Amino acid sequence: MASTQKTRAPSWKSSIAPVEVGCDASLLLDDTPTFRGEKTAKPNNNSVRGFDVIDRIKAAVEKVCPGVVSCADILAITSRDSVVIVRPNWEVKLGRRDSRKASFAKANTEIPPPFSSLANLTAFFARKGLSQGDMIALSGAHTIGLAQCFTFRDRIYNDTDIDGSFAKMRQANCPRPVGFGDSNLAPLDLQTPTVFDNDYYNNLVAFKGLLHSDQELFKTIGSNSAPLVKYYAGNTAAFFNDFVVGMIKMSDIRPLTGKKGEIRKNCRKVN
Repeated sequence: MASTQKTRAPSWKSSIAPVEVGCDASLLLDDTPTFRGEKTAKPNNNSVRGFDVIDRIKAAVEKVCPGVVSCADILAITSRDSVVIVRPNWEVKLGRRDSRKASFAKANTEIPPPFSSLANLTAFFARKGLSQGDMIALSGAHTIGLAQCFTFRDRIYNDTDIDGSFAKMRQANCPRPVGFGDSNLAPLDLQTPTVFDNDYYNNLVAFKGLLHSDQELFKTIGSNSAPLVKYYAGNTAAFFNDFVVGMIKMSDIRPLTGKKGEIRKNCRKVN
């Protein structure tokens, strides 16, 4: 969590309607006999990981300053620092509070699926007050990480806007029959899957995007998103700058502040 970047009181300006999935750490809540959280929603199940890391950070922070730092702020800071380790840095606004609830249903409907079209992706982000440009820049987060076979099976066997050799490479670890190898993993970024850089966009230009939703950003050279993809492919600094702008805008989407919500003692359950 250490950072030399200064922080300041939050200045929230978003006009988005409140939702349970957002910058309120609702994702961290475990299921109970009377409550179903978001961890097992289809977009999250076996994809979002590292909850134990957040647990260790929260425990360490509680020892030093109990009841002060929210799980939501810890998520925001660790999201930034996981990128800063290798590339761009930005100021994280602090002062969020944690949600006392979560929504399994909204986690399933308000996170764009990997089969989305460009129009659907743009609409998903627009509902949160984010532009298509924001969406394209934030999609660059796929320069790191892995995806499960079931999320890209249809693309590597049925899509036509895909490099043939790339498709065959991924088919070797993702069988065509549904249910076989569903959880097998492949890197989202073919070239540098552990480095935060602009190779994600270079892959799209070469029609080597792993997810259908990724390649939709550069489906045809005539699409309205293609010029920005090509721009980021050739200009790392521009991508880093716009990614930071998008992250800050996204962190402003209706956080809980003031007396709303709570500051959890344990990120997995309400106080």
